[in-house]
Amino acid sequence: MTIPELKQDIIFPATLKGQSLIFHSTWGLFSPRAIDEGTHLLLEYIEIAPNATVLDLGCGYGPLGITLAKLAPAGEIHLIDKDFIAVEFSAKNAQINHLDNVKSYLSNGFSNVAPDQKFDLIVSNVPAKIGTELLTIFLRDAYNHLVPGGRLYIVTVSGLKEYMKRHLTLVFGNYDKLKQSKTYTAAVAQKQT
Repeated sequence: MTIPELKQDIIFPATLKGQSLIFHSTWGLFSPRAIDEGTHLLLEYIEIAPNATVLDLGCGYGPLGITLAKLAPAGEIHLIDKDFIAVEFSAKNAQINHLDNVKSYLSNGFSNVAPDQKFDLIVSNVPAKIGTELLTIFLRDAYNHLVPGGRLYIVTVSGLKEYMKRHLTLVFGNYDKLKQSKTYTAAVAQKQT
């Protein structure tokens, strides 16, 4: 491939949770050529109301949030990432898929999320090398930004499953492993009312 060809958007279709979608991506973003196994695994288990307010934490080019926006047409979906390229592509993918219920913006964790903003669901395909300090901050912030009864859905590499079980139980008081594959573990925790 030539350099100009490599600089072009990577474009591919995907069917996620029964929704036919088109994604644009680029080199340097996570899983740029196809939806990764962890995202597929997590989406199988997410339950969402049609009017849900959702945050996709570390959205990348948006596969989780875009899918949930399609499933919650009367909802409001926030896609955030600390990478401005990811935010650009998530916004582009919302537009390409004709979704007007999506807001994409730059945020290092919850740093640019309004302090009083509450969510019914927070979802994240947690990066393997995030570091325990930042992960601890994310879990506490997620708890604080959920409505009572709200749920945090996460997928991590299976090597982090015990850490997640321990810390979700510590922060939320509960932890439910949804599914474990060879590589990934999907889990949910609920903010008690």
